[in-house]
Amino acid sequence: MISGRNVRVAILDLYEGQANQGMRCIRQLLAEFAQTHDLHLEWDEFEVRIEKKVPDLSYDIYISSGGPGSPLDSIGSEWEDAYFGWLGRIEQHNRVAEPAARKQVLFICHSFQLICRHYAIAEVTSRRSTAFGVFPVHLLEGAEDEPVFAGLQDPFYAVDSRSFQVIQPDHARIAALGGRLLAIEKERPHIPLERAIMAVRFSDTMIGTQFHPEADPTGMSMYLRRDDRRQVVVAEHGEEKWKSMIDHLEDPDKIRWTYSHVIPNFLASALQRSGILRPEPA
Repeated sequence: MISGRNVRVAILDLYEGQANQGMRCIRQLLAEFAQTHDLHLEWDEFEVRIEKKVPDLSYDIYISSGGPGSPLDSIGSEWEDAYFGWLGRIEQHNRVAEPAARKQVLFICHSFQLICRHYAIAEVTSRRSTAFGVFPVHLLEGAEDEPVFAGLQDPFYAVDSRSFQVIQPDHARIAALGGRLLAIEKERPHIPLERAIMAVRFSDTMIGTQFHPEADPTGMSMYLRRDDRRQVVVAEHGEEKWKSMIDHLEDPDKIRWTYSHVIPNFLASALQRSGILRPEPA
């Protein structure tokens, strides 16, 4: 660490009061990162969809969570107006701030879908069936230069849980924003459907993933082994899907690898840009 000042992180909670593992995992990752790097790191949480709370500009880093429901039904809602108002203030700040003072933002799953719709970079639509489980994610050309994905294999594995998808990217619009596509979903040769977008760098300060990089394999496995959760998963997705997810969660080369790389890479890259952390030696 270069600076002795506190690192401040804002977590935007889009779970609408529903029980979830996402917020626990994000907190856990922040605590682990602070311990690993001997950082004075603190965070605040903002309940967006019920309380309509959003953070101010006093934070170094912003993480916007996943959440339930449709990313289309909230168009014009009061909470979404507050959310995009916050985003506009971040954008305005980043346009005039020195590079080291720009705010870095990560969007996860539901937040990712909202931002893709907001920026009109692709079509956000419902899936034929809900994606639930551990799936391979394929990196696109150029993604190997993305610091947030450093150390990942191609494909890498991620937890996916969604009834909506982002497809048909507008490449000209993405380029105009200064962004690029980073990853797409698994190849399914037997299914004649377009592969969904799984990760996008929207700009030099904003990145998002359709999958859940925060998923903690140990905690998720314990959660899914609970009788009540097992019954829900089996009822909705079948016994084989439940067994497959448990197996993948316990494989160190799959979800544990993604968990230990994506968000820690995001945090390290953000703090290196701001001068709070020294870059890792080559």
